[in-house]
Amino acid sequence: MAFLEVEHLKYRYPHTKKLALDDISFTAEKGEFIGIIGENGAGKSTVIKLLCGLYQVTGGQILLNGENIQQYTLDSYHSCFSVAFQDYYFLPVSIAQNIALCPSEDEIDKNRLYQALEFAGIRELIEALPNKEQTKMNKTLFKDAVDFSGGELQKLLLARALYKNAPILILDEPTAALDPIAENELYLKYNSFSKDKTTVFISHRLSSTRFCDRIFFMSDGCIIEMGTHEELMQKKGKYYQMYQMQSYYYKEDNI
Repeated sequence: MAFLEVEHLKYRYPHTKKLALDDISFTAEKGEFIGIIGENGAGKSTVIKLLCGLYQVTGGQILLNGENIQQYTLDSYHSCFSVAFQDYYFLPVSIAQNIALCPSEDEIDKNRLYQALEFAGIRELIEALPNKEQTKMNKTLFKDAVDFSGGELQKLLLARALYKNAPILILDEPTAALDPIAENELYLKYNSFSKDKTTVFISHRLSSTRFCDRIFFMSDGCIIEMGTHEELMQKKGKYYQMYQMQSYYYKEDNI
C-alpha cells in the first residue's frame, strides 16, 4: 500500500464547465521525491491544493495510509503536511515567529529553527543581522525591520515548511525567485532536508528534475508522461521537448 494515493482525481472550479483536472492517478511512497512538472496552467497547483485538503474533489479520491482523507479531521490531516506555496504572507513579528508560527518566542525550538534556516540556505544572512532571528519583518511598522528580496523570502518560506517537520513536504515552485546558482545549491541540499519525508515538488523549470525519484509531466489537466528524468528523455516526448527548449537558454553559446 502506498503512503499517498491519488485515484482518478477530477476537479472543476466553481462556475466553470471544463475540468481543471481530468482523471489524475498516481502514488507516492514514504521517502519518495515526486516531481509534478508542466507549463503554467497545466493543473500542477490544483493538484497540490487538493492534496492539502484545501479544495474538495469533484471526482475520484485521495488516500493517506489507505484511508480516504475525508475520514480525517481537518486539523489531523493538515498536521501531516509542511507546505511552501507560491502565495505567501509574513506577519509583522520576528523572523523566528514567522518561521515557527508561534505567538511566543519562548515556545520556539531554537535548534530546530537554526537547522531549518541552514537547510533553506539563509542562516548565514539571518545571523549577520544585528538582531538575528529576532529581527522584525514589517518595515512600515518597525523602523529596525529588514526588507528581504524575493529569493530570500522564498528561502524563509522553505525554512517555515522545514520547521514544521511534517511527514509530507509540499514545495510549490520553491526556486522561482532564485538565480540558477542559488537554485542549484538548494537542490543539492534536498536529500538532506527531505530525508524520510514524502516530497511533492511542483515546477515548470526542469533544471530541478534530476533530483526527483519520479516525474509526472502534466498538460491541460492530465498526466501525459511519467518516469525518471532519464526515462522521459529517452521517450523524446513532451518532457524531452520542454527540457531541450529550456536548456537552450542555459548554454553559453546562446547567451
